[in-house]
Amino acid sequence: MATTAPTARTALPPVVRGLRRGVQRVREVPLLAVMILAALVVVAVFAELLAPHDPTLPVRGARYFAPPFWMAGGSLETPLGTDFQGRDVLSRLIFGARVSLLVGLMGTLVAGSLGTAMGILSGYLGGWVDQVIMRLTDAWLALPSLVFAIFLATMVGPSMWNIIIILGLVYWTRYARVIRGEVLSLREREFVKLAEIAGASKLRVIRRHILPNVLNTTMVLASLTIGVVIIAEASLSFLGVGVPPPQPAWGLMLSEARPTLMAGQWWLTVFPGVCILLVVLATQLFGDWLRVRLDPQLRNL
Repeated sequence: MATTAPTARTALPPVVRGLRRGVQRVREVPLLAVMILAALVVVAVFAELLAPHDPTLPVRGARYFAPPFWMAGGSLETPLGTDFQGRDVLSRLIFGARVSLLVGLMGTLVAGSLGTAMGILSGYLGGWVDQVIMRLTDAWLALPSLVFAIFLATMVGPSMWNIIIILGLVYWTRYARVIRGEVLSLREREFVKLAEIAGASKLRVIRRHILPNVLNTTMVLASLTIGVVIIAEASLSFLGVGVPPPQPAWGLMLSEARPTLMAGQWWLTVFPGVCILLVVLATQLFGDWLRVRLDPQLRNL
């Protein structure tokens, strides 16, 4: 009696099938975004080793407004030129990556933690707690984000850690509204109702059943917020209420180079601007991919 040959999928051992799935997932990842973000992390972590000069001090023997090395008058000692004080532009870009990464991650962490907590309390407890939190959220959203951040920065003074807290306080509302909507649906699910019937406290229900089910949404919002926070930090530094000089920051570099743009020193504005553009673009591309990857409905389209 003839037997049917096994299909190729069933004939493959589990290890091979697992490798194929792994390769397919790697192919779905936005490689350009991952490469840019990985380079940002490496540069920020190893800034002391990668930077050829001290970013806050003039390079000894270098002239002011030295052009990049491929232009007439340029030097490999300062590959991307020098600024109005004779400081190495490349070193300032490298250390500026550390500031942008730290502010982006920590500001997003503050905003995500506060917004997620507020959204969970509002959606699960309901009643007057929901009304107070949502009216506060509405009032917060009515304020222009950048103008509100400038106001807070002028009140507490320029500092990197102050900027982190300010940006966290400015952007927590986008988490609170989305997470509240998720929790309103989750609290009516059977596993939450059964936990309440079994006598679980509200804190235990939130910790064991609500929080784990909203973490995916929080992660997606965080990946999309990092780029927004980096732009906000650069804007505040550009306006003089962000990271104070001489600490290198990309927005501060743009602000310092603004008077020299029409004088022909284009590299002082182009290089930090390109860095901001690439990092924000990479975070948005990665956030879009993560949103599709974590949403079952979008993943199955």
